[in-house]
Order: sequence, then C-alpha cells, then structure tokens
Amino acid sequence: MTALLLVAAGGGLGAVLRFVTDRTVQAKHDTVFPWGTFAVNAVGSLLLGFLVTGATRGGVPADALALLGTGMCGALTTYSTFAYETFRLAEQGARFFAVANVLATVATTLGGVSLGRTVALALWPS
Repeated sequence: MTALLLVAAGGGLGAVLRFVTDRTVQAKHDTVFPWGTFAVNAVGSLLLGFLVTGATRGGVPADALALLGTGMCGALTTYSTFAYETFRLAEQGARFFAVANVLATVATTLGGVSLGRTVALALWPS
C-alpha cells in the first residue's frame, strides 16, 4: 500500500510539473514546435535514467524510485502528447516540424537516459 501511495503522490507532482513546465516553456517560443512537451520528455528521461540505474546500484531507495521514478517521471513525461502533437503538426502541413519533433525527441530522450545512467554509475560504481 505504501508504494501505491508514493506512486500516486509522485504522479500528482509530475502532472502539475508537466502542466506548469509545458505552459511556461511554450509561452517563450513563437513557433508551432511543441517545445514544452519536448522539454518535459527530455528532463524526465534524464531523471529516470539516473533513478533506475541508481536503484539497481543500491543508491536510490525503492520508495524514492516509486515516488520519483514511477510516479513523478511517469506523469511528467508524455508519449501520448508527443504522438498527438506530431500527428497534429503533420496534419496541419508542418511536416518539417513533425519529422524534427520525432527525430529530436527520440535522440534527446535516449541521450537523456544514457546521461542519467552515466551519472548514476559514476556515483554508485559496482
């Protein structure tokens, strides 16, 4: 039951962070490119790579992983919004931005996980 409550609390935090970050970042850019969604997915991937690797090395407690990894990162990051926004860009004729969104998001999120993992491995070597 404790893990469930931690995931729920983290999910609430992540959802609020996603909303605020998306609106704040997108308001600073006068373009159709979904910078807000891109930002939350990039940050969430970096953090999740760090947390999961840290947990496997014993440096991040299971409760912290439930709260921050599963809960917060799960609600902060958003594949469905990424997919919808990409589809919407293509549908509106902004095909360059649609393709750029896919390529940049995949490269950045995979890079973020890798960087987070690298930092965790440096902190908690085997």
